[in-house]
Amino acid sequence: MTQETFVVAFAGDDMNVVDYAAERAAKAGAKLHLVHVLEWSPYSFLTPEELEQRHVRRRNELARAQGAVIDPVLKTLAEREIPASGEIRYGSVVDLVIDTAKSTGATMIFVGRTTSSSMSARVFGTVSLGLAQAAPVPTVIVP
Repeated sequence: MTQETFVVAFAGDDMNVVDYAAERAAKAGAKLHLVHVLEWSPYSFLTPEELEQRHVRRRNELARAQGAVIDPVLKTLAEREIPASGEIRYGSVVDLVIDTAKSTGATMIFVGRTTSSSMSARVFGTVSLGLAQAAPVPTVIVP
C-alpha cells in the first residue's frame, strides 16, 4: 500500500491550514506536500533586457520564499514527525495547486479560507472557491 499525499495550498501566513492538514495526515499515515504560489504575470511587451531582469528577480524571489516561507514550516513538521515536502511556484494559484495535486498523486487538498471582500474576489472568486469547484480530488477549506 502506498502512502497517501495531501497537498496543502499554503499562503505563507496561515498556519491553521497546515496544522489541520498535519493532524489529518498523522491520523491517516499520509505525507504532506506544501505548495506556495507567487503570482506572476508575463509581460509580452518588455524588452529582452527587461525580461532578463525580471527572470533574475524571479529566481531571487523563489529562493527568498523557499527560505522564509516553506523551510520553516517543513522544519516544524519534521519536529512533529510529519513527513512533508514543499515547493514554491509561479503563476495562477488555482491552476498550479491543481497541477501539483495531479503530479503528486494527491488524494486531498487543504486550503485556508480567505476573508477577502474585494471586488475582484466577488467577480473572479477566491482560491478556496476555485479549488472546491475545479480540483480533481476532495478539497478541505480550513477556517
